[in-house]
Amino acid sequence: MEFKERIPDYGLDYLGLHSLNAVHWNLTTSALYEYAIRRFEGQLAHLGPFVVSMGQHTGRAAKDKYIVDEPETRDDIWWNKINVSYPEERFNALFKRMVAYLRGKTVYIQDCYAGADPENRHPVRVITTFAWHSIFARNMFIQQASDDNEAMRKFMPEFTVLQCPNFHADSDDDGTRSGTFVAINVRQKLIIIGGSAYAGEIKKSIFSALNFLLPGKKILPMHCSANVNKNDPADVAIFFGLSGTGKTTLSADPNRVLVGDDEHGWSDKGIFNFEGGCYAKVIKLSQEAEPEIYATTRRFGTILENVSIDPVTKRLDLDDDSLTENTRASYPLSHLPNYVESGMAGHPRSIIMLTADAFGVMPPVVRLSKEQAMYHFISGYTAKVAGTEKGVTEPVATFSACFGAPFMMRHPLVYAQLLEKKIEEHKSTCWLVNTGWTGGPYGLGRRMEIKYTRALLNAALDGALNDVEMYEDPIFGFQVPVSVPGVPDEVLNPRNTWADKGAYDAQAKKLASLFEENFEQFKENVPEHVIGAGPKAV
Repeated sequence: MEFKERIPDYGLDYLGLHSLNAVHWNLTTSALYEYAIRRFEGQLAHLGPFVVSMGQHTGRAAKDKYIVDEPETRDDIWWNKINVSYPEERFNALFKRMVAYLRGKTVYIQDCYAGADPENRHPVRVITTFAWHSIFARNMFIQQASDDNEAMRKFMPEFTVLQCPNFHADSDDDGTRSGTFVAINVRQKLIIIGGSAYAGEIKKSIFSALNFLLPGKKILPMHCSANVNKNDPADVAIFFGLSGTGKTTLSADPNRVLVGDDEHGWSDKGIFNFEGGCYAKVIKLSQEAEPEIYATTRRFGTILENVSIDPVTKRLDLDDDSLTENTRASYPLSHLPNYVESGMAGHPRSIIMLTADAFGVMPPVVRLSKEQAMYHFISGYTAKVAGTEKGVTEPVATFSACFGAPFMMRHPLVYAQLLEKKIEEHKSTCWLVNTGWTGGPYGLGRRMEIKYTRALLNAALDGALNDVEMYEDPIFGFQVPVSVPGVPDEVLNPRNTWADKGAYDAQAKKLASLFEENFEQFKENVPEHVIGAGPKAV
């Protein structure tokens, strides 16, 4: 089944959607609340957030994501265990059945944009069978002016996302791993999601599509947060990092203004947010440590996913992880007191790569050369701790290319070369910041104190580290400050924090070997000057 030619009106003929029970188009958040409550989709919590429980899928269905394999895009996609090839004829058949399933159903539609830059924004139409998913779309994407009826009438989507949680694939007929699927057809600009109510699939599927399209326009798509100095608009910083490294926390700085917390593009004009909202993890969220994010969990319009709620008082328990560790809050940026309303900023002066090193090896801050920045960008390292199996305390290295491998549809070198060009053109300074363990690995050492991390980060951003004495790490090769005001000298050199120096040396070589093993998959395509910038295990 193919799209028909798109005509700029409120029609759904290009999808073949007919005989629907009702179509609710671009409803306000208040109206969507009413439908969601009447349909028992969730609960209204104390002070106004809407709380939903998603059942089986409390996170992305990473193994159920498929990329349609067709001639126009085939050669540009990085086919691997993440970007799984899916035949176009099967996609068309699955889509046709989904359309048939929707006959007689009620749908909610939001017409919005991905990309704050008017010159590089992409019109997105999100069609859902749950009203709260429509609120999520309003929160996470950039809304049209609600009083501009003519613009709404003429809205023509470039991408369409269709999510039907109660529609499942037939794994035998459809060739899927299970009844759950997230299938992206770049040529048809169509994304279909079934068998999962996890709202994050909507935003991440669009991010994946932009990661394919934007490099063709010489724009670097980035899985990063970004902020700007309140008193110096030229002082822009971006923060790459995987979950648990502090990307959202560290970019929320009272002295700096948030551009966005998750997805951005870097064009010839500067950076721009892809989104109009935030999607923050809220498990064990502290009012003292993160007051701005905490406040959003008490606001009308915020969607709280899998957060515990008292059935009588309707008050929240953010510490309860009985449903999942991945509890989330979706809220518009306007819920925050400190954000860049335009969603745009200049070229980054500082590039921060975050890692939570559970091996206890990485210094709390290091300066990277351009080549080292490319190496660590392609590697995308952090470490996870094994807390689910009794007696297991060994850290587990995690490598996610470009700090977002599940969403990178092209080869990582494509994004790394764009980053290299941007660094060269704008003389950006690159830093690696470790928010993980010191004094030993997880189980023996301790987590890096947030006050030290913030002090070092502030020193990096304001230029205080540019002229300090540094030494070269003998294994990783990067530059490490010898002394920074307000931070104990022994913290800066992780080897000094270990009681057993020989154990540190062995652990550092072990981590370096893990870097080398991971990078083997890239050696065929990556230039030698980048390969040579990596750590040396021997």
